[in-house]
Amino acid sequence: MCTVCGCGEGETRVEGQPTGGHAHEHQHADGTVHSHAHPHHHGHEHSHEHAHVHEHRHADGTVHAHAHDHAHAHGHGTGHDHDHPHAHVHGQGDDFHYGHGPAHAHAPGLSQERMVRIEQDILGKNNAYAENNRNLFETNGILALNLVSSPGSGKTSLLTATIERLRGRYPVSVIEGDQQTSNDAERIRATGVPAVQVNTGKGCHLDAHMIGHAVDHLKLEGRGLLLIENVGNLVCPSAFDLGEAHKVVILSVTEGEDKPLKYPDMFNASDLMILNKVDLLPYVDFDVERCIEYARRINPRLEVLQLSARTGEGMDAWLNWLQTAMGPEASPAAVEDVEALRRRVAELEAELQAVRGGG
Repeated sequence: MCTVCGCGEGETRVEGQPTGGHAHEHQHADGTVHSHAHPHHHGHEHSHEHAHVHEHRHADGTVHAHAHDHAHAHGHGTGHDHDHPHAHVHGQGDDFHYGHGPAHAHAPGLSQERMVRIEQDILGKNNAYAENNRNLFETNGILALNLVSSPGSGKTSLLTATIERLRGRYPVSVIEGDQQTSNDAERIRATGVPAVQVNTGKGCHLDAHMIGHAVDHLKLEGRGLLLIENVGNLVCPSAFDLGEAHKVVILSVTEGEDKPLKYPDMFNASDLMILNKVDLLPYVDFDVERCIEYARRINPRLEVLQLSARTGEGMDAWLNWLQTAMGPEASPAAVEDVEALRRRVAELEAELQAVRGGG
């Protein structure tokens, strides 16, 4: 997984957020204050790498040469540490699998054990931020959804179509995640809904720390819906809890029905799979039933909805799912009652001010 490569370190930018390496505090909507450190790394480490090459012969007689790096890390302690990880990956026929070992991943120069330690450290810190986010959302009655998919699945189009249909029901806010540009956030703002763009630079996913900062800028209203559009990627976002209530994986019918088998972690981590662009089914070679069977082979509890954000087919089922997830206290009638009470309180306060002014 990407936790071993430090992807995007120091390159994340939340709209309105200053950049730089320092610690600062920010206050969440519930009044809690969190201090986030942005460290400057001043290390004194020297690495010396060299490689040797050896050949091996395949069954068909072809010979391949592979370089094996030796990484020597020299610290300033009393000892002299050497890290010589060798990962010899063997496959069957023409297929090679780098997902073996406790880390289920491969990184040149890193042992499986070291990769596991790095992953545990990063995910442990992320989970602490995620728990803070979750507490904030639950305290304020906010349903947060983490929308994940590969690029081009139609996430942003689904968001804009959803926002149009939810208009007036309850407050909606959006966090947009992309490596670069604010194009998607601008599309969301055009609907009249507040949105914050998070650019991850070289990073391939959003994390809980980013979400905490983005939420500060949104000033979320209670009893509302927060839609988080993650970076287009079916791998790394599966491992990072953002504090959301549900992960929703979006798969378009133009991508191929075997995606759940190719990217099982994402489908296993999700509660709902949306098959988008079903209006294109007559024009593509896509077996809906087989796709659903593959997805439930990975995750038997996975719910599935089929819709088209472009034509509106299936959107009612999606809105019903959202309503159920929001709960009865967030029904349109309940929201209208709360708004009526707020208006009445404002009227009474105005009358009180008038009386005091007249006295």
